[in-house]
Amino acid sequence: MLSVAAAGTVSVAPQAAAANTAYVMAYFTESPQMQGADYGLHLAASTDGLNWTPLNQNNPVVTPTAGTGGLRDPFVFRKQDGTFVVLATDLNGTDFSQQNQYLHVWDSTNLTSFTGYRRIRMHTLATHTWAPTAFWDASSRQYGIVYSANNGRDVLMVNYTTDFRTVSAQQVYFDPGFGVLDGDIVVDGGTTYLYYKNLSNGLLYGARSSTGAPNSFTTYTSGLRQGSAIEAPLLVRNNEGSGWRLWGDSFSPVNNDYYAWSTTNIGANTWTALSQRAYTPPLNAKHGSIVGVSSAEYTAVVTRWGTPNWVRLKSSNYPDHVVRHANNVGRIDPYPFDPYQDQLWRMVPGLADASGVSFQSVNYPTMYLRHSNYAVRLDASDNTAGFRADATFYRVPGLADSAWSSFRSYNFPDRYLRHYGFLLRIDPLSSSSSAVDRADATFRVTS
Repeated sequence: MLSVAAAGTVSVAPQAAAANTAYVMAYFTESPQMQGADYGLHLAASTDGLNWTPLNQNNPVVTPTAGTGGLRDPFVFRKQDGTFVVLATDLNGTDFSQQNQYLHVWDSTNLTSFTGYRRIRMHTLATHTWAPTAFWDASSRQYGIVYSANNGRDVLMVNYTTDFRTVSAQQVYFDPGFGVLDGDIVVDGGTTYLYYKNLSNGLLYGARSSTGAPNSFTTYTSGLRQGSAIEAPLLVRNNEGSGWRLWGDSFSPVNNDYYAWSTTNIGANTWTALSQRAYTPPLNAKHGSIVGVSSAEYTAVVTRWGTPNWVRLKSSNYPDHVVRHANNVGRIDPYPFDPYQDQLWRMVPGLADASGVSFQSVNYPTMYLRHSNYAVRLDASDNTAGFRADATFYRVPGLADSAWSSFRSYNFPDRYLRHYGFLLRIDPLSSSSSAVDRADATFRVTS
C-alpha cells in the first residue's frame, strides 16, 4: 500500500444530496509571458456552466506548502458523502522533465475552506504523476484515482482508495498501444466514460466501458480538436439532466485557453463545437475541472471568496477578442495576451453623469477610456468637463443582441462605442445600421 507523505486530520460530516443548479471550476493560471502565472488553486463559479466568474479576484484560495510548492491540473470531486476532495499535480511551473510520485490533496465541505492538506505517493516509478481524475467504483465501493504516468510509454495509471489518504498499488488503467495523456472520467448509469488525448495525433477521444475496470475501455468517438493544439479533455454532465459538454484546453498559454463542444447523447459520436460567443472561461485559466454544486453551495462559495471588482468586455462578432488598451489606444485583441491587466476595467459611475458609466483602467487607475476626435484612447483624467463628457457612456441593450450591451456616448448621443479595424472609436449607429456595424458595437460585460 502507498500512503500519504504528510497528513492532517479532518472531520467531515455527511451531507444530504441536493440538486445541482450551478457549477464551480478549479484551475491554475498562466499567460503568454507568464505575467499571470500562479500555481495555486483558483476557483470560478457559474450558473450556466458556460460563462465563468473568477473568485477571490482570480487569486488562489489555497496554495500547496509541501513538495514543489505549486500545483497544476487541479481536479475537484464530490465524494459519496457529499463533501469534496481536491487532487492536483505536484508541479510548480513548466519543468515537465521533473519526476514526481506524489499528488497534492485537500478536503473541503463546501469549497469555502480547504483542510487536511497532504501529499499522497501514488507509485514508485521514475516518472511523473500528472492530471489526476477520480471516480466512484460502485462494484468495489472504492474510488479510483487515475493519472498520467510513463510505463515505457505514456499511459493512464490507477490506484484505488476509500479515504484519499492510503491508496492501493498502481496499475495500468488505459494503454491503447500509443501514448495517451490527460484522462477524465465520468460514470453515467452503467457506463464509465473516459476521455483522453492521443499523443500520436494530438486529438481528443472518448472511450467507454460497461465496468470501469482497468483495460476494459473501447474508443468510440472520432478525434476532436479546435484551434492549433488541444489537451486536457474535461467532460461535464449538464445540471439540467440532459446534454453534456466537453472542454479542451489549448496546448499553450499563447493560444485561446479553452474550447468547448456539446452533445445531447454522450453515447453517440455527435459532438458539436460551441461558438466562442456562448462561453467565457475564467481569466488566464488553464487545465481545470468542473463540478456541479447546489444553489446553497454556489451562494456559499461566492460569498466566501467574492467576485471581481473589475470587468472585461468581449466582442460580439470577434468573441475571442476583448477590449483593451495598448500604447494608450483603445482596441480589441485576441485573448490571451500580456500584460493581461490591459483588458481589466472598473465600470464606475459616469464621470459626467452618474447614471452612465466610465471605464477606469485597473493597471493605470488614473486613466480612463475616452473619445478624442471620435477615436478612443486611454488618457489620464484632467477633471475638466470636456474630459468627463468624453469618458462617459450610457449602457444600453446590445444593438446586435439585446442580451449583450452597447455603450452610447454621453456628449454625442447618436454615436456608440464600436471597433473598426480592431481599433475603438465612436460612430453614429442605430437599429437601422448594418448588421456588421451593430455587431461591432455590441459587447458582453463579463469577468
